Amino acid sequence: MSAVLDVATAVLVVVGASLALVAAIGLHRLGDTRSRMQAATKPATLGVVCCAVGAALQFGDLSLVAKVIVAVGLQLVTAPVGAHLLARSITRREDP
Repeated sequence: MSAVLDVATAVLVVVGASLALVAAIGLHRLGDTRSRMQAATKPATLGVVCCAVGAALQFGDLSLVAKVIVAVGLQLVTAPVGAHLLARSITRREDP
């Protein structure tokens, strides 16, 4: 059973790291701020979730898993809110 958890953890961490890499490449290559905002929120959030789930699979203690769940919850709340505020400020700054 431990080998199955190790493989699942490895897959999740690799997927999470790949999504974080896609987000970094998107931030570098995309031109305007709204496109960069998309690249910064969607893949990065999913990458953090995948890595956190992979880490939670390895923890044997329930309190550590609870901390990971809190961290994922905060990531899922703060990334969209930050993107929304950034888009709102961009929209207000543009001249009609």
